[in-house]
Amino acid sequence: MHEKAVNKSPVIIIAIITAISILGNEMLLIVMPIYWEFFGLTALWQVGIILSINRIIRIPINSVVGWCYQRISKRTGVLIAVVLAIISTYSYGTLKGFWLLLIMRILWGISWSLLRLGGYLTVLSSSNRQTRGQLIGLYNGLWGLGTLIGMLIGGLFADLIGIKWITTIFAILGVLTLPFAVRFVPNSLSEVDTKRPTDGKVSILKNKQQLKILFNGLLVALIVYGIFFSTISKLMEYQMNQNFIILGFSLGAAAVAGIVQSVKLGTDPFTAPLIGRLSDGKMGRIPMLLFAYILGAILFVFIPLSMPFPLFLILIFAFQLVATIFITTSDSLAADAANGPASVKMMTHYTLVVDLGSALGPLISFIVLDFIGIKWLYWITSLLLFITFIYWSITLHYQKRSKVAETF
Repeated sequence: MHEKAVNKSPVIIIAIITAISILGNEMLLIVMPIYWEFFGLTALWQVGIILSINRIIRIPINSVVGWCYQRISKRTGVLIAVVLAIISTYSYGTLKGFWLLLIMRILWGISWSLLRLGGYLTVLSSSNRQTRGQLIGLYNGLWGLGTLIGMLIGGLFADLIGIKWITTIFAILGVLTLPFAVRFVPNSLSEVDTKRPTDGKVSILKNKQQLKILFNGLLVALIVYGIFFSTISKLMEYQMNQNFIILGFSLGAAAVAGIVQSVKLGTDPFTAPLIGRLSDGKMGRIPMLLFAYILGAILFVFIPLSMPFPLFLILIFAFQLVATIFITTSDSLAADAANGPASVKMMTHYTLVVDLGSALGPLISFIVLDFIGIKWLYWITSLLLFITFIYWSITLHYQKRSKVAETF
């Protein structure tokens, strides 16, 4: 156990490379819903399509990426991913119009598929059942720093220095990661893949436990990545009556959203490994998941209501902690289920359903926003969370009765 616990270097390296690669994408999530006319867009629905297409393209591409990682080294996969990230990030500040940006977002979708599966495989090869949650939390927390920096800088500096300068700086940082990828990422096939030649003969879709985990990953991605993260700047705009003046700067909805996100992402490298360790221990993964579902359902009822802004921020911070529990626990469940002869296939399926949920979220969100408003978006999501809480409660009850809770 201790030997595995100290084997963090590969996880840290791939997480930092990923963090720098996602800077441009995360900046776009904050600034595009507010400054969509800068990008040459003509309607709000185009924002939803552009923020979703990178996730939609990953649905068919994930299987190809999984196949590739059985035939190319992690280093090659990561280098391709970083190059594509550099190109797409730079384009956000220079290209205008719906179709050009759509193509660049597709390139980023391919890049993220390579980065994400490479990260999962690295965690699998560096952990066991007693350390997996902790390393999943460490990996998610570190690459989440890229989200922090991207959203914070995007929100704060979109008006101050311009979106073009931001994307150029992010692209240069991406170029600087290439030597580190060559130096530190192993130039070999995944250890997990090469030790399991029968991987392709195992059917994930016939395993009920794995199907439950895949469904959970789909729902978590839909709510956390797809709905909450993609609409937080619109939510801030809805709740704020006026800009804030801090140190002489006027902070609008995009800036406040970036600051709020930075609090979560800045603490994730500490809270996510802690949550992972708790789920590794006696508490278990399913009880933590149940806590996240019921608390998330309650919070989503109140978040869109009119209230004093400080109270609103408290509710937002509370859900951001719930989101960390969701992501860490769900990823750990998937990694547990992948600890066998179907490891690569399971993680490929898991990344696929996560991408499906992430893709549907912004698309559904902005359609609902256009037609019935942000309150109903969050209330419908709250109902979905509560129904899922009931389902997992029943599942846990039957698992205890049949004495198979140790499967998780």
